[in-house]
Amino acid sequence: MKIALPIKLSLRTIALLYLAALVLFPLGAILYRTFENGFVEFWGLITTPAAQSALQLSLLIVAIVVPINVVFGVITALALVRGRFRGKGILESIVDLPFAVSPIVTGVALILLWGANGWFGGIESLGFKIIFALPGMVIATIFVTLPFVVREVEPVLYEIGEEQEEAASTLGASSLQTFWRITLPAIRWGLTYGIVLTVARSLGEFGAVIMVSTNLPGISQTLTLLVNSRYEDFNPQGAYAASTLLMFIAVIVLLLMTTLDEKRTK
Repeated sequence: MKIALPIKLSLRTIALLYLAALVLFPLGAILYRTFENGFVEFWGLITTPAAQSALQLSLLIVAIVVPINVVFGVITALALVRGRFRGKGILESIVDLPFAVSPIVTGVALILLWGANGWFGGIESLGFKIIFALPGMVIATIFVTLPFVVREVEPVLYEIGEEQEEAASTLGASSLQTFWRITLPAIRWGLTYGIVLTVARSLGEFGAVIMVSTNLPGISQTLTLLVNSRYEDFNPQGAYAASTLLMFIAVIVLLLMTTLDEKRTK
């Protein structure tokens, strides 16, 4: 169907205005408020002990969550694509569950499971604290980022098929050798894209993490929690600075995603 030029221009204008209203104007306002008093003040606000601790904790959670999601995400994707077993549809639904469930609900569920009075709360008597500590924040982040590696690797596995893996097996390669030499190189771009999405989601998670965190500066406060805390403490300038720091990290992740997506489609 051929669309007239005026209609095309109108649609493009509407789309650009819509994106500008939802994304560009709010982000531009944050950047303006962040740097209205100069870069020195911004630098001072993001180098406070609380801000440095929040950044380090956020990166630590990412460093723990990403390897776990990579290992279990690839295993799950292989099971869904290559496996033939009962309950496969249930497993598919479980993988997509974090997309449907509110992060707040996730946090409440973790408290019911791992809290002091939860089903597995007795573990605290052994000196291992889950809720309102780093392990609870990690578990919450793992849950909300669960689908990304699986859903990025799964279509690649369908695309490459099983012929090369079967040929390697026929030539005497073990399952592990086949995975390292055939499967992993074939899924590397999908896997890397899933990792980037996991990193972005981990850094920006708020709802599930705040439910299982004390939100105390220097103890269990991530960057997203720091933004909220500063705003509630009537420190909007500090909140804008922390938001801008998160934005800079998000831009780096976005550029990486774009680069990987271009390589993957070649």
